[in-house]
Amino acid sequence: MPDFSEEGLDHYLLNRVDLRHRTVGRRVEEVLTVLRDLTTEVSKKDGRFQSIAHAGVNNENIKDQPAMVSKWAALLRGRCSFNPAIQVLTSSLVLVSVPVRGLIGYHEHVARQWRYYSLTGSILPTPVREPEKLHQWLELESFTSPAQDWQDAKVCVEGDIVPAKVVSLFREQLETAILTCSFSGKVSILESVGSVVRVAIETAEGVMEAELVPTVELINYWPKKARWPRLLHRWPTTERARCIKSFGFNLMATSNYHWLLSFSRAEQALLVAVDEDGGCRRKCYRVVRQLKEDTWCPGTKPVITAFHLQTLLFWCCEKFPCGRDWRCVKECVLRVARKLLKCVSQRYLRHYFVRSYNLLKYSNTTELDHTAQKINDFIANPSLYVH
Repeated sequence: MPDFSEEGLDHYLLNRVDLRHRTVGRRVEEVLTVLRDLTTEVSKKDGRFQSIAHAGVNNENIKDQPAMVSKWAALLRGRCSFNPAIQVLTSSLVLVSVPVRGLIGYHEHVARQWRYYSLTGSILPTPVREPEKLHQWLELESFTSPAQDWQDAKVCVEGDIVPAKVVSLFREQLETAILTCSFSGKVSILESVGSVVRVAIETAEGVMEAELVPTVELINYWPKKARWPRLLHRWPTTERARCIKSFGFNLMATSNYHWLLSFSRAEQALLVAVDEDGGCRRKCYRVVRQLKEDTWCPGTKPVITAFHLQTLLFWCCEKFPCGRDWRCVKECVLRVARKLLKCVSQRYLRHYFVRSYNLLKYSNTTELDHTAQKINDFIANPSLYVH
């Protein structure tokens, strides 16, 4: 039986991890090309939506903030290219943020407590449930100068911008764009649960699915719910944390009434510079991610995604902030695997920025139990899986 060694890990990285990374990278590039064309066409028909080429610091809403663009460019200089619109969740599923236009000058204020309207605008006898910790309402009053289009009844009810209505409008425009761009044989809209547009895209190396989510990008603003960095933190540095917070956050239209807080730019900024001290955190993350894809929970809808693993890595970085704690890939992989086993077994993984929210709260418990058993098997005999 082969040993679980540094040499075995290097072989695994070269023959499994790097190969998968290149394959997924080619598929994602093809998907991005298609989605750029589609979202550009959608933007021509409805100015409330932008092309994904304008996501992040390329957003037209911040074109008058050159210092922010320069800061982001400096952070990514010399590192892998990154499209801020996309998050690769599995080898066959990506999450794509479609930026909106015309909502400028965001500020938080005390929202009214109760809503009694349905998605069609009719009056309900009982109030709509309040948002959970990682969600919020979005009122027109939160913006100093919202475009007139956002006051349209197609997207707004009683002063609220309603995510389900925004998604419905985007879906209509996307269906038209698929025909206009002659992508009918390449792109198909799938049935999906909740307020999400899910599409399947034919690529040269197989089908890739994408969840397209209209997104309000709020750059240079940090939400009060995200009490980060924590007191007496040692990772990341104070200067890096200040820089990361300036990139702001997003509000994503993933549910009927409430907008989901997302910190994709902040997470990417943490990840690209995670090994500035010469550690092996990124290599460890890639090994664990490959194990998840191959063994722990494969498939297009796994109970644990790359986002969960990334969150776990950030927590491990806080607990072990020094570079000397990240010198041995073998030990670090086992450390992260043990931490993941604990989270999955207890069905509790805190969101990194909004720590009161449990990312596994609504996960399938049977699938979590199966995943925990597979992780435990790996920890007991890692050489069976990595060699």
